[in-house]
Amino acid sequence: MASESALPAKLLQFLEWAVDTGASDLHLVPGHPPVIRWQGELLTSPVEPLSAEELEPLLLSTCSPAVLTRLQEQKNADFSLAHTILGRHIRFRANLFITGGHLGGCFRVIPDAIPDLDWAGFPVALANRLTQLRDGLVILTGATGSGKTTSLAMIIQRFNTRGGYRIITVEEPVEYLFPREPNSVITQREVGTDVCSFADGLKYGLRQDPDIILVGEIRDRETAQMALSAAETGHLVFSTLHTRDAKGAISRFPDLFAPEAQPAVRAQLALSLRAIISQRLLPGLNPGDKRQLALEVMWNTHPIASAIRTNKLESIDNYIQTGRDEGMFTFDDSVKQLWRAGKISRAVAEQNVRDMTYL
Repeated sequence: MASESALPAKLLQFLEWAVDTGASDLHLVPGHPPVIRWQGELLTSPVEPLSAEELEPLLLSTCSPAVLTRLQEQKNADFSLAHTILGRHIRFRANLFITGGHLGGCFRVIPDAIPDLDWAGFPVALANRLTQLRDGLVILTGATGSGKTTSLAMIIQRFNTRGGYRIITVEEPVEYLFPREPNSVITQREVGTDVCSFADGLKYGLRQDPDIILVGEIRDRETAQMALSAAETGHLVFSTLHTRDAKGAISRFPDLFAPEAQPAVRAQLALSLRAIISQRLLPGLNPGDKRQLALEVMWNTHPIASAIRTNKLESIDNYIQTGRDEGMFTFDDSVKQLWRAGKISRAVAEQNVRDMTYL
């Protein structure tokens, strides 16, 4: 992580702009002026486009020797960055990448503290049910920027505050920092800095007496297998997948394995899975309003477990629709509730439901 004095004034100016406006991301790409994402929309700075020659030293100033090595070897690097911005200690999730032979970067602004459920729009009853689980696998899905990391942080913090848990997180990079709480022990390991991979973080984490394990993302066979094994052996595992909905996550998980192994993986998943929560952030009612969280929630009931085991995924959507008494609801349900509460426009609602007549 670069020291504060090492960051050039121009880069600090761009970072301050992102923080001051309440943006979620800052994009610095050669040939473009600085761009922020604010409430889901891209806003362009009035300054001149940044040349590759001007931008490269700015971005390289954020790199530690280890990050620079990863960037040179892999053409990409994820890491965390901290600096005092406008009198506040602000952390960023940084990604540097090569585009057209030149260096570009994206900086995600990490909030100072873990938000509360009401602010995020995450149902308290759902959070309570998740924090009553003792073991198994919980998967959060959604596109990049849909709030998965924030939701996981809020849930893990509820365990942390309650006390009595040994919690391990494996993240790339570490985003929210969990405070030290009485009677809980939490360690956060960053891929590339503290541990080589998500799979290694899981493998060695199981030797650290965990109750709860947060794996930032399941993206390969080894991590998927370790997550299943941990869930099967009495641990509560939270992770994410980049899929649109619950059915997509159930399909994606076995696809990480060789075809001949997939029936056994589906059987394991049917036993170990507890819930899948899919997220979207929708534009608020008025320009500049905070985006609103829409959810699809699937609990692994006996019919759903059977569908997973037999790979009859076409029935999953129907089970979610008919499972309201068991705490399940669809995106259509969530979007309709947001629209009726006056939090989103009808146009946004229509763009995000499958069945238009549902509105």
